[in-house]
Amino acid sequence: MGNREDLLAGARKAVLERGLAKVTARDIAGAAGVSLAAIGYHFGSKDRLIAEAITEGIGSEIGDGMDAIIRDTGEGHSLAESVEWTWDAMLNLAFERREELMLSLENGVRIAHTPESQGYLSAATEGAYSELSALLRSVHPNLSTEESHAVAKVYFLLFQGVAILSLMGPSSDPLRGEDVKLAIKALYTK
Repeated sequence: MGNREDLLAGARKAVLERGLAKVTARDIAGAAGVSLAAIGYHFGSKDRLIAEAITEGIGSEIGDGMDAIIRDTGEGHSLAESVEWTWDAMLNLAFERREELMLSLENGVRIAHTPESQGYLSAATEGAYSELSALLRSVHPNLSTEESHAVAKVYFLLFQGVAILSLMGPSSDPLRGEDVKLAIKALYTK
């Protein structure tokens, strides 16, 4: 690995050990085995490094889970048939990955206060849409590029909302697959 990758891994490690609010640039540099100056050189600031490290680390873990769900629930079924099963599995993912989502939410609040990191997160979100869209097209080849991109955005944004609600109001009635299916049907028939 190069210094940039070492810093991303070191930041994730240091944040998990010390907590997001307490981690210092020195903690990160020590965990990465690089100099403090490397943070500025590669990321410009500790905050930008942390934003990227958490977004990429948690995004990959959650994204891999979402990918597996779309493959498992969609193979051999139409998108309409699989939407309920897909959403129920994504809901379970949100409740199973509570700690990662909490860290992601804390990171999101920090990003909301940093325009530099907002630009990074916007680009990362577009990347997530594209990756989900490509996966959806491979599982459901009858989808057009525009359709798969729209479905990817809906799944991604619904997941974000459910993730936040699962953290802030875990006993509230969650958005279940049957709700999603019923809502889509109502939107097109009423």
